[in-house]
Amino acid sequence: MSSTLSTRAETRWTRRKEARPAELLSAALDIFVEKGYAATRLDDVAKRAGVSKGTLYLYFDSKESLFKAVIRGGLIPAIQRGEKTVEEHTGPMAELIEKIVFGWWSEVGTSQLGGIPKLMFAEAKNFPDLAQFYYTEVISRGYALVQGVLETGIVRGEFTPVDPVYGTRLILAPLVFLLLWRHSFGACDRQPIEPEKYLTIHLSMVLDGMRARAGVPQRASQRRIGVAN
Repeated sequence: MSSTLSTRAETRWTRRKEARPAELLSAALDIFVEKGYAATRLDDVAKRAGVSKGTLYLYFDSKESLFKAVIRGGLIPAIQRGEKTVEEHTGPMAELIEKIVFGWWSEVGTSQLGGIPKLMFAEAKNFPDLAQFYYTEVISRGYALVQGVLETGIVRGEFTPVDPVYGTRLILAPLVFLLLWRHSFGACDRQPIEPEKYLTIHLSMVLDGMRARAGVPQRASQRRIGVAN
């Protein structure tokens, strides 16, 4: 009996130990989004996760390493799934861009991770090394993903030729705005933005416009949510 209880206790302890990194990352994400990078204290993260500060240091040796782990554990997998979507897609490039944008919103925009862009815009100049890390790991990779799709669409004749660098930024800019708005002035807006409607109209204006100029029939993507043409 004693042996059985001991085994059960060891199993619970092992499971608890294995769960700690995830619990710490979840707590860290909440605190970073709530307070910003500069104001976040490791003591607060440990308390939110229900562990001691010493336990936190067993997994992360600094606030910077903890923040990078949050990014790598949350945003990078979303980008990787976007890259997989591109690899597996066989239809028109306009549909693929829609998949990427709405996929990113579904995974990031509707979750606590959507608060990270606001944090980075606010504190990038104060933490240049962290900003460079975020740009390299997240922003540049996201740009490359969409730019590749845009360039393919241009080569295929599905889109009118545009500067792919600026075209990519214009496609993604409203998505960034939506993330920032949701975690800032959205709380004051008397006419709340409906994310899917907002993104649908944006993509329709951009993609239908490029298709029309290229002589490709428009798909009227507004029909996704019943927006009038």
